[in-house]
Amino acid sequence: MSHSPLLDKYLTRLQGLHAEQQSSVLDLACGNGRNGLFLIEHNIPTTFADVKSDALKNVELSLANLTKNQQSLAQSWQVDLEIEHSSPLQGKTFSAIMVFRYLHRQLFTQLKAAIKPGGMIIYETFTEQQAQLGRPKNPDFLLRPTELVEQFSDWQILHSFEGLVKQSEDKNTQQAIAQIVALKPS
Repeated sequence: MSHSPLLDKYLTRLQGLHAEQQSSVLDLACGNGRNGLFLIEHNIPTTFADVKSDALKNVELSLANLTKNQQSLAQSWQVDLEIEHSSPLQGKTFSAIMVFRYLHRQLFTQLKAAIKPGGMIIYETFTEQQAQLGRPKNPDFLLRPTELVEQFSDWQILHSFEGLVKQSEDKNTQQAIAQIVALKPS
């Protein structure tokens, strides 16, 4: 599976943020790292965070195919983001955070705090409508209508979408998603 098309659209802005802020992008709940690896290939420092050590090992294997300079731009962070009463992002700052196909509502406040002023959030995950189309079905992992836009309503929203999209692997299958790209006020 290739990287998100949102990254193509906002690549230049992400490169500019890195140049201005000299900090990395956090690929939160990175899975196989497809989105963060795209950024690394474009010389943007990226921190890959996931609870699964196997996922981070797969990212490291993929990094081995890149140049030494690109490899040096990557950091791995094995972290359980869902430990009750924990604040895994406290004290950390990033020029941008990207989250794809993951929802843990208790992290929204921490995500917003961990992004530097002028930095960016890129968020895409499933909506409640997805339960009618397939997995996931658990409402804890599905956004309510307009929930993502409401979470970032005090930010400069560059892109917002909520609706059905075709799955890239199977053009006949649809997914219900919400997306937002927004800049934190300076």
